[in-house]
Amino acid sequence: MPTFTAFTTLSDKSRAEALGEALEGVTPEPTGVGVFEIEDGSGTWEVGAYFIEAPDEIALALLAAVHQAAEFVVSELPEVDWVAKVRRELSPVRAGRFYVYGSHDADTVPDDVEPLLIEAAMAFGTGHHGTTKGCLEAFDALLEEGTAFQNVADIGCGTAVLAMAAARVFPETVLASDIDQVAVEVAEANVAANGLVGRVHCVEAAGFDHPDLSGRAPFDLIFANILKGPLIDLAPHMAANSAEGGYLILSGLLVDQADEVIEAYAQSGYNLVRRAEIVEWATLTLIKAT
Repeated sequence: MPTFTAFTTLSDKSRAEALGEALEGVTPEPTGVGVFEIEDGSGTWEVGAYFIEAPDEIALALLAAVHQAAEFVVSELPEVDWVAKVRRELSPVRAGRFYVYGSHDADTVPDDVEPLLIEAAMAFGTGHHGTTKGCLEAFDALLEEGTAFQNVADIGCGTAVLAMAAARVFPETVLASDIDQVAVEVAEANVAANGLVGRVHCVEAAGFDHPDLSGRAPFDLIFANILKGPLIDLAPHMAANSAEGGYLILSGLLVDQADEVIEAYAQSGYNLVRRAEIVEWATLTLIKAT
């Protein structure tokens, strides 16, 4: 079955959201519509739609004009078995003591690692992305220094790979949360596949807005591999839910966004412990001042 995409950009959030809503009413109908801010500091918003029939390019042009957006770029995607493609192209990743792999690579798992199984169909957040690998390496660095944690949370957990890494090395139950229920279900499936049911507890929540999270605070380690904007917004909430002397491992950041995040967290009482970069992505390790 062919798939068509249509993408445009504009510089105003409200107009982008209005265009996204209007796209849902075009004929043929899109199977999905997305509106998000491009994380490059430009203030640009991207609006996209996916179709299983060729979209009406005249209707798209009219919508772009009405909402003062750039002309839609329409493309037809080739038919691809994406799971098979991911299996071919995503090799296992070692990040310190952690080894992230798919079931098709189960025979490659070394004896001296903490294994983390993530299926190819759930590939985002597997460790192949520089931000996830950076977080795992930052966590491993703290472990190498002899740091131990009893109360850990993974905010914006995605596949829950970071929460599972913590559960692999500490006996206490780790809390994992995501704002998206589908992500929570993916996290729960991964937890089960790794034999960690009861060791990682997954909840749907925005930030710390869940009784299971507020009831467990303060945390002595919090992972948050999300985006610059949400990280900055969460800074005071992190401080409210973090123990004195507690650590944060933050990523989802482009290298040139890291200083702004460091400053936001300094204002909330955190000091930078370590900054690492993998290609264009930065990972920050912070500690809350005592």
